[in-house]
This record gives sequence, structure tokens and C-alpha cells, in this order.
Amino acid sequence: MTAPASACPACPPSPPCPLCSSAGGTLLWRNDALRVIEVDMPGYPGYLRVIWNQHRAEMSDLSEAERAQLMDTVMRAERVLRDTLAPDKVNLAALGNMVPHLHWHIIPRWRDDPHFPDAIWAAPQRAADPQQEAARRGKLAACRQALLTALSR
Repeated sequence: MTAPASACPACPPSPPCPLCSSAGGTLLWRNDALRVIEVDMPGYPGYLRVIWNQHRAEMSDLSEAERAQLMDTVMRAERVLRDTLAPDKVNLAALGNMVPHLHWHIIPRWRDDPHFPDAIWAAPQRAADPQQEAARRGKLAACRQALLTALSR
């Protein structure tokens, strides 16, 4: 039995690429080249991914102009997170080991988040503080609006 065909002709046939076959999270903004999604991960309000729409594995697979467009979007998103959520740090990562489709993680971090100072994929160091998380989540509507404004320029 063969795997279902992917919507992306550049994708490997099996297994189907999850970033080609779905938005990859809650879609906040999209253009012809890329999209910005919100990742719903407990303890990490404001976690975003910037995903290249076409299946590409590495930054060097993009043209210089495409790389500039991608990084400009990542930087605009980071700036919005900093301005609206005031995290202690913002982590940027383009790993692709689990999903080899070009995407950037933009993760606002706080000293009291469950994994700080380690990566969010490491073992947690403490439980999330529900009151702090609720307060931060309360800022997300303004953050989303600011993101749409920043990316529409």
C-alpha cells in the first residue's frame, strides 16, 4: 500500500510532509511565499512559526531574495513579540530534524517558563505558573493584531 499523495510535488512521497499537507498550526497570516502560524503549546503563549510555503529543506535552497523575505518576516515577528509580550528572551530556531520543511520557530521565553534557560524541547525544570501564563495569554489578541499590521507593510 502506498502513502497518500502529498499536495506538494517537491515533497518526499512517504511519509507526507505535515507542513505541506496542513497549515501547521493556527494560521495568522499568509502570502504567496510563506505563512505565520501560532503554536498552541502550554507554557509558551505567543510561540510562532514562520513556514516557507513550498517544500524546501534548507535556507540555501532559497534564492537570496527569498532568504531576505523569510528573515524579514522572522525579524518582524520577533519585534512584535518583544513589543507586545515583553519576554525576557526570544529564541529563534530553524532545525528541521523532525520535519525537513523550512520553518523558523520564534519562541518568547521568560525566566519562569517551564524550561528556562534550556530549550523548550528539553526536560522541564519547573511547572508552569497558571496565573503568569493567563496574564501573558491575555496579551495575545493585541499581539496578533500588531503582527498583522507589521506583516502587511
